[in-house]
Amino acid sequence: MKLLVLALALVLATPALPASAHPRPPRDLRQLAQQTGVKIGSAVDIAALRAESDYRKVLNREFSHVTAENAMKWESVEPERGVFTWADADTLVENARRNHQQVRGHTLVWHNQLPAWLTSGVADGSIDATELRKILRDHITTQVRRYKGKIRAWDVVNEVVEEDGTMRQTLWLTHLGPGYIADAFRWAHKADPHAKLYINDYNLEWNAPKIETTLALVKELRAQGVPIHGAGFQGHLGIQYDYPGDWANVMRRFADLGLEVAVTELDVRMVLPVTPEKLATQATYYSRALSDCLSVRACREFTVWGYTDRHSWVPGWFEGEGSACLLDENLAPKPAYRALLNVKRPR
Repeated sequence: MKLLVLALALVLATPALPASAHPRPPRDLRQLAQQTGVKIGSAVDIAALRAESDYRKVLNREFSHVTAENAMKWESVEPERGVFTWADADTLVENARRNHQQVRGHTLVWHNQLPAWLTSGVADGSIDATELRKILRDHITTQVRRYKGKIRAWDVVNEVVEEDGTMRQTLWLTHLGPGYIADAFRWAHKADPHAKLYINDYNLEWNAPKIETTLALVKELRAQGVPIHGAGFQGHLGIQYDYPGDWANVMRRFADLGLEVAVTELDVRMVLPVTPEKLATQATYYSRALSDCLSVRACREFTVWGYTDRHSWVPGWFEGEGSACLLDENLAPKPAYRALLNVKRPR
């Protein structure tokens, strides 16, 4: 009896741990985003969003942030000069509004997926540098203003640095000079002063020449008072290559310049066929990427470039590779999905 009384006294004297000391594992990625404070998003295939109810259901359940995979690129919104087709982009933005999702606009200035009227006009000389600058300004202003207050962040310039650290020789650089980058940010900021404005690139996780050139570019823009707010790391990885182990430190270098950072296009491909061992390695890469983001206070967003292998750009771009997404073709979660749910923010 004395032992029972003593045990009861010890239980009563022990302070109860707050519920938050042992939080329940998140049930899905949207709840994981709530627990970690980092926006977790996916690029969206507009045709699938419209036509596939299961795709739409999972997208809206799992993600609190979305990116237009192609619907906001120039060739999609202005296929003919002065003729704008906003239906796809509007569909994305409206679906996001209904499902309490924030939106990343992608992308305002890129060297790919430009409308034919623009590239042919520059090539044949019918569009000179003065007119080209006006066209770029009008494009940015029109698109950003249309979605003012509805887009959390814009990828203003995309992939402007080559692998060797030189500036990419695009038609923008060739005809407008390097000042087009600062102009693009200023025009976007004027059109929506509250949107976060990003520079976005691939292999920025590990490629030293690209990292150094991009850092120098950001420093120069900041010194000029250009409204640049963030650096986006695309994160197109493959398990046949080493994981970029210094990624968190690279993010910190950009954060030290006063920027927020984001993982903007993550996928982790593999050489086919799929095996359990490859899926386990893929899960490790995904969880490490999220852990790196969570270890950097300035990392605001963690977006995958499509969440299902049913709609992935990888097989069409990398021959013999695939299975790059969190869910398979049937929308069944892969080990990588479950691995993300177990990632916690460092204390």
